Amino acid sequence: MFEKILIANRGEIALRVIRAAREMGIKTVAVHSTADADAMHVRMADESVCIGPPASSESYLSIPSIIAACEVTGAQAIHPGYGFLSENANFVQIVEDHGLTFIGPSAEHIRIMGDKITAKDTMKALGVPCVPGSEGGIATLKQAQALCADIGFPIIVKATAGGGGRGMKVAQNAAELEKAFLTARSEAKAAFGNDEVYIEKYLTTPRHIEIQVFGDGKGRAVHLGERDCSLQRRHQKVLEEAPGPCITAEERARIGKICADACANIQYRGAGTIEFLYEKGDFFFIEMNTRLQVEHPVTEAIFGVDLVQEQIRVAEGLPMSFTQDDLIINGHAIEVRINAEKLPDFAPRPGRITQFHAPGGLGVRMDSALYDGYKIPPYYDSLIAKLIVHGKDRHSALQRLARALGELIVDGVDTTVPLFHALLQEEDIQSGNYNIHWLEHWLETHLRD
Repeated sequence: MFEKILIANRGEIALRVIRAAREMGIKTVAVHSTADADAMHVRMADESVCIGPPASSESYLSIPSIIAACEVTGAQAIHPGYGFLSENANFVQIVEDHGLTFIGPSAEHIRIMGDKITAKDTMKALGVPCVPGSEGGIATLKQAQALCADIGFPIIVKATAGGGGRGMKVAQNAAELEKAFLTARSEAKAAFGNDEVYIEKYLTTPRHIEIQVFGDGKGRAVHLGERDCSLQRRHQKVLEEAPGPCITAEERARIGKICADACANIQYRGAGTIEFLYEKGDFFFIEMNTRLQVEHPVTEAIFGVDLVQEQIRVAEGLPMSFTQDDLIINGHAIEVRINAEKLPDFAPRPGRITQFHAPGGLGVRMDSALYDGYKIPPYYDSLIAKLIVHGKDRHSALQRLARALGELIVDGVDTTVPLFHALLQEEDIQSGNYNIHWLEHWLETHLRD
């Protein structure tokens, strides 16, 4: 058993890991920038180490500083949380070269899934259904035109090293292809230092469905159902729920087994999420995230498991504490991401929290690092809290979410809480009848200046 682990992250996810470790009797080390000296994860950890100035590149992304923090504190393992270095294969290799344990997948698996083309080829070979498109990178406009003539419009051009909506452009017809192709390459070069792009068929009204998988790294893997993450703004998730309101038990079992078998086949270790576009009963692979997801609490709620503790167990070489037969869905869970942003333009609004009150009661979970007087720094992501509710069914979960949002108090900064109050009044949200484009269209008509 690890005696001490270091959390290479900040905010609510760092607190999440600290809580899991403490229940296991494991001591924790928090790292922080100078801007986060008073952060809650620093207060809650057993030890803390300042690793640099506010800029992420000089603190949370500084591999030498993180390794040094392990050495001076005697931490034996590193949990990366999500974001920052969580999917950096080079970081994993350096961690292991220093005799430390990375609580997550192998560097090889992170590297494979980090490149969109390699990931797609790998999944296709493992029997995972994929979106029709290019077999590799598209280097010229002529190649793009030939492919699109074959698979038909609309199509989407994507950066192979992309993420977060950058380097992605849609072409509805042949006339729009050249601009989409050149713009995507330009954005990819600027954002990732790599202008390689690939092309896929663009589905018009899909839902974003992701399958939570977990492997022991020794050839055994399970799936923990799906999450529906279709409510998105600019490719950023806003609300997630599990199970998906449109997925049948038969579809869940089928795609879940495909994903679990794929992970078992490659001896995947730890938590991972295989993401799909889903339309008219068909699943199409888009990417795999080789880390814990922001929305993992909804899966924990309906299955009654602690995914972080399971990550730690598997990293220690222990077997998973559950089998596929143990994983039975109980009720429905919904998570909303609360950001320090001002509507309607969603502009970040860091500042001092003058009053904070988290909602409570049966089936309510609040993952946040806020406290009265805390000053939200302007250097990092604007996510400040995740509100998760669990009910016996979707209707009761929605009612509980409305009640919990009414109890939540965050004064001193603007937040996106009013957005969720408004969304819960919409018939499509109440019925679960939405797709990945729904929120963008709704915002155009409901949150104008």
